[in-house]
Amino acid sequence: MSSSAPIAYIERTTSYYLGLGYDNPYQWARFDDVPFARPAKPLDQMRIAIVTTAAIYHPDKGNQDPGAPYNADAKFYDVYRQPMSPPPDLRISHIAIDRDHTTAADMGTYFPIKALNHAATKGRIGAIASWFYGFPTNRSQRTHIDIDVPKLVSMITEDDVDGVVAIPNCPVCHQSVALAMRGLEAAGIPTVIMGCARDIIEHVGVPRFYFSDFPLGNSCGRPHDQASQQQSLNHALDLLEQASAPRTTKTSPLQWQGKADWKSDYSNINKLSPDEIAAKRAAFDKNKAVAANIRSS
Repeated sequence: MSSSAPIAYIERTTSYYLGLGYDNPYQWARFDDVPFARPAKPLDQMRIAIVTTAAIYHPDKGNQDPGAPYNADAKFYDVYRQPMSPPPDLRISHIAIDRDHTTAADMGTYFPIKALNHAATKGRIGAIASWFYGFPTNRSQRTHIDIDVPKLVSMITEDDVDGVVAIPNCPVCHQSVALAMRGLEAAGIPTVIMGCARDIIEHVGVPRFYFSDFPLGNSCGRPHDQASQQQSLNHALDLLEQASAPRTTKTSPLQWQGKADWKSDYSNINKLSPDEIAAKRAAFDKNKAVAANIRSS
């Protein structure tokens, strides 16, 4: 359990990559104006869709199992749309979740299909959209704004979605999803983001954010704790319906129940030996090469 301040992911990741020897700090997206779309219907009449940065499981793309190391082969680079039924098999081995303190063994922590089904059964929402949408994680803000966001907006508009619950996982995922939700809001579709990197979301600027102070990879609640996942989604849906202005953040009352040192561990360059730093740099360069090869193929 931890009640300390949230991780400052922008500062932490900047220090981490400088420590690895990259001397050009990443410039995170930031906007003064935030588009804000109000729901056109009561929540119990809305068709709700999920937008995720999770990847569809492909057995030929290496280890994507719970606890797997970072797997660049499993990364995707285009917006996708897939049916909600039968339930999909999604994985997050391709992004920088907190692998030291979570395993991604419970898909409900990053894709709230069970919690959303429960909300529909209870009449909290009108219906679940027939499709869910995958949004790629990309450091290129221009690619997102010029290519990915318009594609997502077109898909969701075409599918008559009334509102969106979006779930990022890694630090860059939070920026990617924030840019995507800004595009949807500008198109008149209300959204709420469920995430764990508060500083990144608020730096970019979004209409609604439900913040869980958990290790990355647990945006939708604690693992193997369906009650916490239902509570988290219900609070996010409340925010979707009730927020009266953009830049509204609501913080989950739930506490992480794992080791208390998770906040000091994540991407902390000061906890690595010179040999570990060299190994991390080599692994990062290798993964960049793999990603570049996938994009060019």
